[in-house]
Amino acid sequence: MTRAFGRPLAALALVAALGLAGCTGEAPEPAPATTEQPSASVADPSVAPSAAPTAAAPVLVPGGSAQQNLPFFTQVVSGVWSGPDQVSGRAYVDALTAAGFDKSAMQVTADYSTIGNAAESIEFAVRLGDQCLVGQVGPSIGDPVTTVLPGLSSGGCLIGQTRTIDW
Repeated sequence: MTRAFGRPLAALALVAALGLAGCTGEAPEPAPATTEQPSASVADPSVAPSAAPTAAAPVLVPGGSAQQNLPFFTQVVSGVWSGPDQVSGRAYVDALTAAGFDKSAMQVTADYSTIGNAAESIEFAVRLGDQCLVGQVGPSIGDPVTTVLPGLSSGGCLIGQTRTIDW
């Protein structure tokens, strides 16, 4: 036999041997039986539905950064927005204070324009270190907007006229 003919023949013999190696006279072992649990019926009150994992609600991080506290700030702002005092600066300041933010580090713009019309939007902020949690709400905004912005060199967060928080 020549080398050129022998190599392909050896490869073919190896493939055949491997293929036949799996063929034995023994029957394969059956796979383990799996039993499905019947799903709970909505009409069956005796079966409690399994609780789906939920994300933990945001919380205030005392001494934390503005970025760490943004989710909690946003949650508080959303709570006020869903209530009757959507465009009341005091409602936001009071809710943020009740939630644990420092009232002395807050600023808020006026609820009314200089001619007495309701403000199209109001802004409020809490200074945390060198950054600020800033919120904006009002009929011209749509849903509340919250963000983290750098604090001003003057020590505040909002540019322009703000009202005194004296309550």
